[in-house]
Amino acid sequence: MATNNNGGEAMEKYLEGTALIGDDYSLSEITNWYNDEKEGYAGLVDLDLENGIYPYHAMNRVHCFSYLPKDQQFDNALGLGSAFGQEFLPLSNRITKLTILEPSANLRSDDLNGLKPAYLTPNISGKIDFPAHTFDLITSFGVLHHIPNVSFVVQELLRVLAPGGYLLVREPIVSMGDWRQPRHGLTQRERGIPVHLFDRLFNRPEVEVVNKNYLTCMSSFIQAKLGFLFPRKLISYQAYIYVDKWLAALLRWNIRYHHSKFQHKLAPQNVAYVIRKLP
Repeated sequence: MATNNNGGEAMEKYLEGTALIGDDYSLSEITNWYNDEKEGYAGLVDLDLENGIYPYHAMNRVHCFSYLPKDQQFDNALGLGSAFGQEFLPLSNRITKLTILEPSANLRSDDLNGLKPAYLTPNISGKIDFPAHTFDLITSFGVLHHIPNVSFVVQELLRVLAPGGYLLVREPIVSMGDWRQPRHGLTQRERGIPVHLFDRLFNRPEVEVVNKNYLTCMSSFIQAKLGFLFPRKLISYQAYIYVDKWLAALLRWNIRYHHSKFQHKLAPQNVAYVIRKLP
């Protein structure tokens, strides 16, 4: 389908979440998307991240890391679009080798508490240039929604995941607005991924869903109203993450991909999966 995120083709099926824009793009369209996005986040990077402050540790711990076997060592880990790699700091003493697929040359680290990541530039097609069953831990935290052909990339992540290994995914499940127009604080191409697409992609005989949690329910609104009371972002507090987890579970019935009314926002905005590849 020769279209793009600013094209004139009717967008109803994409905004309704029945199809994911970009998922069926040709290689030339994927290349255009990649070029738009590869430094897009670097231009918007949070000042906290630039200063070495990673606000998502509590979120990752509660929704993902807590479901990993306690004290398990990981010989070979992969981070998809992990930028500076701070997401791996809580596990740095449990990982022997870390590879990060990162398109930006500006979002890279030399050392993570003694763990030295090896950076590779991703293949534009989405193919992961490693043999099957290479990695026993893979993370994708807020990255897939920047990628056009999500279904293919998820299949690649599962291909290179070793039997018994874990894939951790945390992604937005709402449209993030009408991507045909400029959106403040967002890159040109990013859009959320309908949760039913993830459910379908992970409904495979070779994997099991260890856990699925909804999260970030009205977090921006609560941050705007109450954030001034706290020295750090609310999402950096583990107590708040548990409150948000309860609220997201309570309101998950109201999930809609594209918000056209205020009441549609009274629902979780993200989902987190812990996936294990069966031996």
